[in-house]
Amino acid sequence: MASAPLPLEPSPIRFGTDGWRGILGVDVTLERLLVVAAAAARELERAAPAQLNSREVVIGYDRRFLAPELAEAIASAVRGADLEPVLTESAVPTPACSWAVVERSALGALVITASHNPPEWIGLKIKGHFGGSVEKAFTAAVERRLEAGGITVPIPGDTPRFDGWGGYLDGLRQLVDTSALSRGLEAMGLRVIVDPMHGSAAGGLPALLAAGSGPSARDGCIEEIRSWRDPLFGGHPPEPLAPYLQELIAAVRASGEAGRPAVGIVFDGDGDRIAAIDERGRYCSTQLLMPLLIDHLARARALPGAVIKTVSGSDLMQLVAEGLGRSVIEKPVGFKYIASEMIAGGVLVGGEESGGVGFGLHLPERDALFAALLVLEALVEGGLPLGERLDRLQAAHGGASAYDRLDLRLKDMASRERLEHQLAQDPPGSVAGWPVQEVVSTDGVKLRLGASHWLMLRFSGTEPLLRLYSEAPSRERVSEILAWARQFAEAA
Repeated sequence: MASAPLPLEPSPIRFGTDGWRGILGVDVTLERLLVVAAAAARELERAAPAQLNSREVVIGYDRRFLAPELAEAIASAVRGADLEPVLTESAVPTPACSWAVVERSALGALVITASHNPPEWIGLKIKGHFGGSVEKAFTAAVERRLEAGGITVPIPGDTPRFDGWGGYLDGLRQLVDTSALSRGLEAMGLRVIVDPMHGSAAGGLPALLAAGSGPSARDGCIEEIRSWRDPLFGGHPPEPLAPYLQELIAAVRASGEAGRPAVGIVFDGDGDRIAAIDERGRYCSTQLLMPLLIDHLARARALPGAVIKTVSGSDLMQLVAEGLGRSVIEKPVGFKYIASEMIAGGVLVGGEESGGVGFGLHLPERDALFAALLVLEALVEGGLPLGERLDRLQAAHGGASAYDRLDLRLKDMASRERLEHQLAQDPPGSVAGWPVQEVVSTDGVKLRLGASHWLMLRFSGTEPLLRLYSEAPSRERVSEILAWARQFAEAA
C-alpha cells in the first residue's frame, strides 16, 4: 500500500465529527494523548447529571497498532484526574463501550480508535453518560481545557478490567430473537458471510447467530473472513467501501454459483459502520440498507417514530418513509446531528450515507452489529435474499436509482476558498446539461436536478478536500455528473 509522505509537523488538536484522530507518532503521540484523555475525563465529570453518582470512566480500544497499550496508558491519565478507569479485557466494537457506559452508569467512555481511517492513524472517541458521542459543545470545552494548559499528572497503577463483549451481546439478544433469526436463515437456505475487515467487530455476528440454535454454525450457514487481527488491515483502510471488499464479493458470488445464495455483511474497523453485498455481488451501502430498515421497522415491526437522514442520503429513504406515513427530518452530514434527535426521542431510525445507522429502541449511537441483525431479520421476514428484496422495494417507490461519491483533493486551501465563495455567491444553473431546480445549503451545496437526481458538493472542515455526492436514475448518469463536478471544481 502506497502511503502519503508523513507530515513533518503535528496538526493542532481539534475534534472532528466523532473524536480526535491523526497519524500515530506525528499527530497522536503518547504525550499528547495523555493530556487529551485527562481533559476529556475532567469534562465528562463536569458534564455529568447531578444525579449520576459515579466516578467511573470506561476505556476501550480497537485492533490498531499499539491500541491496547495506549488504552492502558490513558487509564493513568484518568486516575490522574481523580476518576476511576475500567478497561475492557480485549478489543471491542466502539458501540460495546457505549453500551457499557449505560449498563454500568458510568460518566462516559474513552475509546482508542481511528475507526475507518488508514492503518497509520489512531485516535480517541469520547462517549457521554447517555451512551453516544458527545456534542460539539463538549469537545469545544475539551479544547478550551487544552488551551488553558491545566496540569494533570498521570498515576500508574493496576486498572480493573471487565468483559466488554458479554453484556453488549446479551443486550442485543434482548432486542432481537437471535435463535429465531438463525432458524429463519437456515430455513431460507441463505448463507451469511461476514467481513469485519480485521477490525474489532470480529466474532460478534457469528456469536449472536449461533447462540441457542447451533445448526447454522454447524452446517456452514455463517462464515467469517478476515477475522484475525491485522493492524495493517490487509493494506487498505478498514472502511466498508466496494474497492476494499473484493474478497467478500468473490466469496458471495462463489457461494451463489455453487447453488447456495449468500449475503455479505461488512463492518468497519471499530464496528460502528455497516455495508452489505447482495446475492449477485452488488455492493449495498446504507443508501440501500436504510430504506430496507425503514420498511422493516415501520411496517413489519410497527415501531413508532420519525426517520432522520443526512442531506447526502438517498431520496429512497424519504420515499419509503413517507410511503409508510412517517415524517422525515434532514440534517447536516455527521452522526452527531442524528444522535441529538435520538436523545430528544421519537426516532424510528437515523442513518448517514457513510454506513452509520442508529435506532430509537437502542442507544443514540451507530451500531453496525445491531444494524446487521435487523437487516437479516428483514430478509427472513420478507423471505427473499437481499438483492431481490431491494429490487422490490425500489420498484414500489419510484424505481431504481444509482449513487456514488468522489473525494477530490484540491490544490490548496486558497483553491478551496475560491470554490466555496463561488458556490455560495453564484451556484451553477445547470449540471451536465440538466437545469438546477433547487439549491439546498443545509451542508455544503446540494443541486437538485429532479426526483432522485442531484449533485452535492461538501468541503472537509480542516483540509482542501471536496466531497462530491450524486444520485441519479442510472450509474452512467451518476458518472457523468461526478465527472462534470470534478471538472467544475478543478477549474475554479
